[in-house]
Amino acid sequence: MPTVLDASEQQLCFAPFADLFAAADEEPPPRETVVSSTAHVWIVAAEIKVEDRVAKMADFRGSFTAASGTRVDALEVYCRNCRRPYDRVAGTECEALVDNRHLIGGDQSVRAKRVIPAPPPHARPLPPAVIQRRGIAAYVSGVSRPAR
Repeated sequence: MPTVLDASEQQLCFAPFADLFAAADEEPPPRETVVSSTAHVWIVAAEIKVEDRVAKMADFRGSFTAASGTRVDALEVYCRNCRRPYDRVAGTECEALVDNRHLIGGDQSVRAKRVIPAPPPHARPLPPAVIQRRGIAAYVSGVSRPAR
């Protein structure tokens, strides 16, 4: 029969967690401050002619290794951060780290809200359709069996 220990008789101590809440002896090193750069990061959208097997692998993986010495046609040159073309913002600071609202269509608080059209005067809403998700009816209709 196992013996029952009273908490007042014996204190349990886990060595790995013994000093979990103890004060630190030394101060942690100060964090390095990250200086945000306002320089553009230029990238090139390119067009490269590849073989069928390379195209298949690039479509699957999302990347591929190009052959060395291949001439690449540049379709567009733009900044990776602010997504603006080179000819419009070359020589200026990148505004993506300062204000990137142009990527979401402007300031959301002052933009016009969507207008929901009013239903016709004599319209009445239809009740939603009931979908049978269990039983033989669901299996026959294709709801509960995997698509092939």
